Amino acid sequence: PDEAPFDRILVTAGGPRVPPPLVQQLAEGGRMVLPIGDAEEQRLTVVDKRDGGVTTREAGECKFVKLVGKYAWEA
Repeated sequence: PDEAPFDRILVTAGGPRVPPPLVQQLAEGGRMVLPIGDAEEQRLTVVDKRDGGVTTREAGECKFVKLVGKYAWEA
């Protein structure tokens, strides 16, 4: 957060949902790409922050290692 806002964020571990702290760190006009889904199957998700709002769209199936921690799965 000390270096935010970011124009681009790339997350390389799969989580169950988009982590709110990462959305907060995304600059206006920024884009984040991350895998969202369950432990076995995720969808590559594109998050855009524009005009004060956030939109998401899926860009295909994928499988990444698990994201663990407060905004992901428990270790």
